[in-house]
Amino acid sequence: QVQLVESGGGLVQPGGSLRLSCATSGIIFRLYAMAWYRQAPGKQRELVAHITSGGSTDYVDSVKGRFTISRDNTKNTVYLQMNSLKPEDTAVYYCNCGAAWGQGTQVTVSS
Repeated sequence: QVQLVESGGGLVQPGGSLRLSCATSGIIFRLYAMAWYRQAPGKQRELVAHITSGGSTDYVDSVKGRFTISRDNTKNTVYLQMNSLKPEDTAVYYCNCGAAWGQGTQVTVSS
């Protein structure tokens, strides 16, 4: 079955960086567009970043210039590099392949 496993979350100070990873199995990874979503307490889940099978990327306006989504088709893994983190980036981050969701990884930005 399809499995997505996120890792790399944690507690970071404002202005800091984190890199999230999402390891996949059960899909032909190179054929799938991948996305990162996030959900903050009391808010709806929102799309943060998207990458096509060909490597084209798109971002929600609030993270443009700070976050970078990338993929490694040899490792069946998608990444989210997050720089210049802000308290409003605090959320559970999920990856998605269209067929399944991961379990999420908590990102907390606080001093």
